[in-house]
Amino acid sequence: MRRISVITAAVLATLSAAPAWAQATPAWALAAAQSEDARLAAWFETAFDQSLALSPESMTSLGLKTDYDKLDDYTDAGSAEGQALAERQLAEMKARFDYDALSPQSQVSWRLFEHGVVQGRLGERWRDWGYLFAANRNPTTGLPVFLINEHAVDSVEDAQAYVARIREAERVMGEVTTVLKARADKGVISPAFVFAPSIANTRQVIAGAPFDDGEANPVWADFTGKVEALDADAATKDRLLDEGRAALTGPFRRGYETVLAALGELQVKAEAMPDKNGGVWRLPEGEAYYNARLQLSTTTNLTADQIHDIGLAEVARIQAEMETIKTRVGFIGSLQDFFVFLKTDARFQYPNTPEGKEQYLTDARAFIAQVMEAAPQWFSTLPKAELEVRAVEPFREATASIAFYNAPAPDGSRPGIYYVNLSDMTQVLKPQIEGISYHEGAPGHHFQIAYAQELGAMPRFRRFGGYGAYAEGWGLYAEGLGKEMGFYQDPYSDFGRLSTELWRAVRLVTDTGLHAKRWSREQAIDYFRQNSLLSERDIVKEVERYITNPGQATSYKIGELKIEELRDKARAALGDRFDIKAFHAVVLGSGSVPLDVLEEQVNAWIAAGGAAPQA
Repeated sequence: MRRISVITAAVLATLSAAPAWAQATPAWALAAAQSEDARLAAWFETAFDQSLALSPESMTSLGLKTDYDKLDDYTDAGSAEGQALAERQLAEMKARFDYDALSPQSQVSWRLFEHGVVQGRLGERWRDWGYLFAANRNPTTGLPVFLINEHAVDSVEDAQAYVARIREAERVMGEVTTVLKARADKGVISPAFVFAPSIANTRQVIAGAPFDDGEANPVWADFTGKVEALDADAATKDRLLDEGRAALTGPFRRGYETVLAALGELQVKAEAMPDKNGGVWRLPEGEAYYNARLQLSTTTNLTADQIHDIGLAEVARIQAEMETIKTRVGFIGSLQDFFVFLKTDARFQYPNTPEGKEQYLTDARAFIAQVMEAAPQWFSTLPKAELEVRAVEPFREATASIAFYNAPAPDGSRPGIYYVNLSDMTQVLKPQIEGISYHEGAPGHHFQIAYAQELGAMPRFRRFGGYGAYAEGWGLYAEGLGKEMGFYQDPYSDFGRLSTELWRAVRLVTDTGLHAKRWSREQAIDYFRQNSLLSERDIVKEVERYITNPGQATSYKIGELKIEELRDKARAALGDRFDIKAFHAVVLGSGSVPLDVLEEQVNAWIAAGGAAPQA
């Protein structure tokens, strides 16, 4: 599936830009700057529409019904087509517009657009090294989630488009299979541990009615529910249901069976490979690939060794703070003993029952609610989009992350969703729920991603694009902000807060250990056991995630440390003039940006006296 923006979740660093409030535009140049700004702004919208037209799924995600009966092009050629368009757009922008005549904010947009194309270029360079099936990524489950969550059915025509997309699954899964085999021919095969859960989840997608006599398949249940809710006669509804059933049991199933056959063949090859569960150092040009991934994930030039050392230092600092809480609650024993106590004592677990799962969701919603009540004291503007807490659907639990966030539809038709994986409640620890809720929900990803989408004066490629270090850095910053907002009143919950921060520090050590220092999967798991509060299940899922998505896990702590550094700098420089709401407005007010751009914006705000930036 293509991205709708030239800016994706990770970009190269080396970008400089000045924020809109950095300096006044000279009067003699104001009229020309406004004219050039307006022309460039209009061009950005045209360029965005051109890129968007290549992705029917992205159009649906944005609430549009253009090409509503189509799915994306999943081929290598399709990806190359998207990058070729971006390169043409970049050349056109440079030829048509005068950078020096633009306002500072438009210059930011210019540079971000260029930077996104450079990022895309690097992504294409290393495209064949990516694992299609990873510990937390599976294209076969992504399609059902898309249909269920994003394809609205408001008319008979919408229902017919849904059926067409079900049929399209055969083409899409064929393309996924072709790319999967092509990469395998180049020596890029997912680690062996990926295959069993990926195969199991894929089989679940084509299980249940109408595929067999079992409970209704999630896609079938969704489609029938949407059709039954239509204002249409019974005969029309029956016809649509017959077409949907035939599409699922015919082309949809054939597509998935094609992928299953390929996964079965590659599983045998993966098991026979040396270092079958190792890091990307085992791949051709693996070291260069990992270095590129670190650049993309952190938007910095930090080396693997530097990131590893930062991680070790942060682990030591956080564990020292943990020791203080351990002493305060009167526990006798080592920190590792305390970890075991928290993991095994029943008071810190939910029952492994439907009631226990519902209690988790209730608690998470309560944490979100208390943030929303206090938020006006900390933020000048809140996102308008609603936020919901949902459990991950059973058919993708095996390959889904512990928790994650899905952005809302810009038109308000779909809320922001904070998903939690409740597949095994014995592996869920109550003290960690509060911090995870602040990260994935509010004031974390929802306040950053949903709010960015609502910045109507900003070009859409910036509103809907993103940089991993910024986004995940903000999410981790939000966990700590909850402490300042007066939460984590229970010492065990406060310890849980530190444990989730420790989790992200351990990521720096294990990710670089796996891919740069050639740690084995078992070494990484053991380091996690000794240095974190995560459950055994989550430790394994995390390590396997890092192995299959190299570098991404480093974005969290690197981004958070930069935001904390900039806040400390602003507080020291501004003294009594420091306003936390103004600081947050600066950090969030330009959408997701590389860390060096964020630093320049905060520095300019400090230099301007720390006043609230203009909306």
